[in-house]
Amino acid sequence: MITFLLVVHGLITLALVGVILLQRSEGGALGIGGGGGGGLMTARGAANLLTRSTTILAGLFIAMSILLAVLAAGANKKRVIDPTVAAKAVPAAPAPTTTPTTAPVLPGVPVAQ
Repeated sequence: MITFLLVVHGLITLALVGVILLQRSEGGALGIGGGGGGGLMTARGAANLLTRSTTILAGLFIAMSILLAVLAAGANKKRVIDPTVAAKAVPAAPAPTTTPTTAPVLPGVPVAQ
């Protein structure tokens, strides 16, 4: 299910980028769909449609992001990948605790007595 939601999230993202790029640029020359062509809609109607589309797609993007984050957090439960490893593991024996009676002597190092 998460894979399907990720695909839908990707499609929403691509649609949002496309709608944003189609909007008329205010000051720069990066707007793709700006011109005054006499198509099916007027310039004002196209702007309203693109603004509404951007708002709806942005809302869907945020909602889908939150949903995916909640689903991913719920999927991170502690689980055993290979149960045979735990059965094979043998605890190591503790090292003997002995204290040396004399300090080790290193050659060439004077020893205080």
